[in-house]
Amino acid sequence: MFVIVDGISADVLENVETPHLDTIAKKGGYTRAYVGGTKDSYSETPTISAVGYNSLLTGTWANKHNVWGNSIEDPNYNYWTIFRYAKESRPELKTAIFSTWLDNRTKLIGESLPQTNYLKLNYHFDGFELDTINFPHDEDRLYIHKIDEMVVDEAARYIIEESPDLSWVYLEYTDDMGHRYGDSEQFHNAITIMDKQIGRIYKAMEFRRGKYGEDWQIFITTDHGRNKETGKGHGGQSDRERLTWIITNADNLNDYFKNETPGIVDILPAMLRSLEINPERNRAFEIDGVSITGPLSVSNLKASVQGNDLTLNWRNYNRDKELKIYLSTENGFKNGNYDHFKLVKTVKGSRNSTKIDLRKFPSRFYKIVIEGKHNSTNTWVVFN
Repeated sequence: MFVIVDGISADVLENVETPHLDTIAKKGGYTRAYVGGTKDSYSETPTISAVGYNSLLTGTWANKHNVWGNSIEDPNYNYWTIFRYAKESRPELKTAIFSTWLDNRTKLIGESLPQTNYLKLNYHFDGFELDTINFPHDEDRLYIHKIDEMVVDEAARYIIEESPDLSWVYLEYTDDMGHRYGDSEQFHNAITIMDKQIGRIYKAMEFRRGKYGEDWQIFITTDHGRNKETGKGHGGQSDRERLTWIITNADNLNDYFKNETPGIVDILPAMLRSLEINPERNRAFEIDGVSITGPLSVSNLKASVQGNDLTLNWRNYNRDKELKIYLSTENGFKNGNYDHFKLVKTVKGSRNSTKIDLRKFPSRFYKIVIEGKHNSTNTWVVFN
């Protein structure tokens, strides 16, 4: 299960008592994280809600998934969501969503669309923001709180009775209080409410674990931080707007989670591992995140060009295994085509940098992938 609680920067969360989140973190861990892609680069991504959701869902930044705002105008479904990976790879997996926003299912996941191969979830409980009869809209946004409460109750019930293999819970009220009141008692109170809601979900998971011996893994995060001035706004690239966090009960957290600052895109690879789903190479090469659980070979790939030299730097983890470096000058993947990657170099696992002569590969655009035994990671070079 993954839970997105909207709009809570890490500095705020760390100053509010959250006993239920703390319990989960003690089982696994807590880390500060980030959203927004790489600042001032091709992958810079707005710190806006739906944009963040889709970065988690696809493990890619907005330059790939093509969601730039909450209107969700033209998602690029060639970059699969975790639900598409699940249904294409293991159709027997039971999937569910519990959400305030209907668009999370119909636009981001793209349920029943031809572009997603008519993907169908097993269960959904959403769209209540459109029900103005039972949830009349009020200025204080209490109707969203009531919807969140109902969403949590249904998620807990469904977990206990149906045990979904992959599910998403989305809670909005915290962001509403942030927008309305900024850094305030009201905002902090909304976080306290959220913590209790997470406690009910986790209690349902623990019930399944205790009664049926199931192995439940939960990832909880947020989609963006808040602005520094008031705590009300977001969308830009300030440190506080990019500052998020991840809490999980996973017991195999790796050094990347513990010693680096992971991004929201790093949750998808961990979920794929938990579900024992291995994307084919061309899809794996497009995922921007690396797993925060289990063994890794490489992370933090950076590229720079000076003259004809492409310099690559990375962090290595599996020093006794070689790393392979691939290069492509194509980007057909965004249109549904596979790109041709050429193996340009093999280096020792103990290395963390190398240079490549680009005169052999003239282009104004490069995709670079470094692949090890346990994972791959990628970066782009784009000349204006």
